Amino acid sequence: MTRILVTGGAGFIGSHFVRGLHDVYVTVLDKLTYAGNRANLEGVRHEFVHGDICDAELLREVVPGHDLVVNFAAESHVDRSIEGAAAEFMRTNVLGTQTLLQACLEAGTPKVVQVSTDEVYGSIDIGSWDESAPVRPRSPYAASKAGGDLIARSYAITYGLDVSITRCGNNYGPRQYPEKLIPLFITNLLRGRQVPLYGDGGNVRDWIHAEDHCAGIRLVAEKGEPGEIYHIAGTAELTNKDLTARLLEACGRDWDSVRYVEDRKGHDRRYSLDDTKLRRLGYRPEIPFEQGLKDTIRWYADHRDWWPS
Repeated sequence: MTRILVTGGAGFIGSHFVRGLHDVYVTVLDKLTYAGNRANLEGVRHEFVHGDICDAELLREVVPGHDLVVNFAAESHVDRSIEGAAAEFMRTNVLGTQTLLQACLEAGTPKVVQVSTDEVYGSIDIGSWDESAPVRPRSPYAASKAGGDLIARSYAITYGLDVSITRCGNNYGPRQYPEKLIPLFITNLLRGRQVPLYGDGGNVRDWIHAEDHCAGIRLVAEKGEPGEIYHIAGTAELTNKDLTARLLEACGRDWDSVRYVEDRKGHDRRYSLDDTKLRRLGYRPEIPFEQGLKDTIRWYADHRDWWPS
């Protein structure tokens, strides 16, 4: 039976990935920081290991014997990276990635996938990035993810480790910790609270359901080439203001529920990915944004016990 190690598997996207695995033996390694929640894995057969990808000794025990390692473990909230936690982002996203890759190299792991983000490119006014675009990160978070990606590519080139890199846009769906825009706005609106909208609300993001993202990762794990980067693009490009309008309507609120706040430092204006390379491998997203957003709102409404207090 195929054995898969998923680091950060109790988090939002990682748990979606684990829940989509079938007829395999799954090990989840997670530090269980504030955004990790073992309840995300309820009903899923797996072995859980509580630990940190920066712990080389632990990784030497856990990694051997797995056919695939998928690295979701990351500090990922941009605001936290700006507001004083940058060192933790560098530790997990750079040093942690290197420590994990070294363990995979020593264990002879057949395949590794490093999960990353479109934010490594900075901002793009028109068009879309392809995988040859230079990385120009504009936040500590984005810089730390770019660093991890470059280390992954170096392990492929220098040591011959079979590691591929995926980069994706903004994810949404059930079980996302309410610090990111969609779950934060949903839970606030359902509580009758205001939501904070940065700047003029004109920042553009490309949204993808976590299940479609994970389908892309599985395809890269199966067909991706060592050292190659693969984009997993979204299905809806919206300004934050347009997205807010949809959330207000769906939650039965009006613009009195919106509080404009000072724009975030270094706030990238627009992201957009060209996923032609992955589509040539057979990738097709399956969840229309309108339906995915409706289902996500319903999930949060039906699972208020899951919300942080």
